Amino acid sequence: MTGQYPHLHESVRIHASESNEARIRHIRSERWITYPRAETALLQLEDLLTFPKRTRMPNMLLVGTTNNGKTMILEKFRRVHPPTPASATDNGAADVPVLMVQMPAFPDEPRFFGAILKEIGLPHLLPARVCRRQEVAVRLLEETRVRLLIIDEVHNILSGSSPHQCRLLNLLRWLGNELQIPLVASGTAKALHAIQSDDQLANRFEPMALPNWTDGPEYRQLLSTLDVTLPLRQPSYLARPALARKILASAEGVLGEVLTIVTRAAIRAITSGVEAITAKTIDEIGFIPPSLRRRVAG
Repeated sequence: MTGQYPHLHESVRIHASESNEARIRHIRSERWITYPRAETALLQLEDLLTFPKRTRMPNMLLVGTTNNGKTMILEKFRRVHPPTPASATDNGAADVPVLMVQMPAFPDEPRFFGAILKEIGLPHLLPARVCRRQEVAVRLLEETRVRLLIIDEVHNILSGSSPHQCRLLNLLRWLGNELQIPLVASGTAKALHAIQSDDQLANRFEPMALPNWTDGPEYRQLLSTLDVTLPLRQPSYLARPALARKILASAEGVLGEVLTIVTRAAIRAITSGVEAITAKTIDEIGFIPPSLRRRVAG
């Protein structure tokens, strides 16, 4: 086995000898793919997590198009800082350094505080009255020593009525002041619009953009990383100019679409026996670019 599949990362070589079914499961499993912009975001999140309490805490707004890696980064950060169960703490309360909630699709105060209680693991503590939900949620955030609160899909605020939008934006500002912890909001460009519609929040949330990908060294390095982590028995050379441009054009610069194309093409390479991703295997997966899907559905 030594020296077999030298084109793969050492940790992946053993998988290349497995059955087709096992290799396909491995390819489909969720895994972290690092790249410079993600590492920069993770470093900024680490800095916020260790920030000492003060009256006006720094906040962050992670902005990017749908499926361009925002939630992947936040989930990675949360995994690095897992909660400590109540049974393992001195005070008998769970320790949750990072809490991540999703702004409800139909946002209002009861649903937002309900999402917090559910994520803490206590969905049964849902008083009917809004003021009680707020009181219970804030108390539990303090008891579990949450040091950073992430609110994903914050652009959902805009789906509510104008009064609801104003109340939720005021709520975010109040929550940061009350808990004296950093808030991290994440969403599309609409999230930036929502935050910037409130002058005080606009000054408190520092935006960090995750723009769509373009062809260049960072993109080619991403493809090279993918190349050595897919248990294919032949090298694909994904970073070759023609193949790299083909993938990028089909994905329309969106990270999640790049990963989808490469994943499907890798599975096709296994099932067809080719064992490498080529322009032909990409054509064979029938991938529809994001901008064409709505047209096809119509």
